[in-house]
Amino acid sequence: MSVVNGKFIFCEGKEKSYDRALINQILDGIPGVTIIPSGGKFNFSGFIDGYLDSQSNINHQNYIIFRDRDFDKEPSSNIGLIRLGKYYLTHRACVENYFLDADLIDSYWREQYRVKKEDHPSSKWGHGNSPGVEVISEWIELAARNLAEYQAVRWSLGNLSQNIAGRSQIRTTWTGGSGQLPSSLVLEDCRIKAGQLITQFREAVDTITPEKFEENLAKYQEKFNQEEF
Repeated sequence: MSVVNGKFIFCEGKEKSYDRALINQILDGIPGVTIIPSGGKFNFSGFIDGYLDSQSNINHQNYIIFRDRDFDKEPSSNIGLIRLGKYYLTHRACVENYFLDADLIDSYWREQYRVKKEDHPSSKWGHGNSPGVEVISEWIELAARNLAEYQAVRWSLGNLSQNIAGRSQIRTTWTGGSGQLPSSLVLEDCRIKAGQLITQFREAVDTITPEKFEENLAKYQEKFNQEEF
């Protein structure tokens, strides 16, 4: 897939993923935009570097990255995509969460029921017709409340991981990249730089403690127990 004189969006997933399908729907009719599925979010950096290097006719500044927020950024009350540089994160935890809409589910359910009954009367459709928007809304709310404590724990862990974002692995060089040499190749100078890297790594990892987890958990439990949640 190549892009010529246009803009392009890197997203998670594969060609048939929900991410790509959703962006296609949103951008329907807008010319000059190409969507490029890039696998998992941890593959973005290497995938994009390789892709851009292989496309010499592309303006390297003319792209954005769209992906699930997951637990990487706490959303605010302002509903909208969360921007982090070239990254645009979903406001909800993931793309699939946008399908958790009672009206949408009701509409889909009724249509499936009609199709099965009218066009395929022998079909083994065992779900019956939709119970209605109100009932579906109650189910969604009940499911959310049942998941609240589990989600509080996950947010607590996610908050800890944010503290070491970008430093969760010890670096093996102190230059701008693995292909660049340091200003000094003397052993003692290199040993000092390595010591600094180790100190930085340990400082990041030392922020992950059971006490910090419990502090986070109390905060998220209180938040999820609020009526609006």
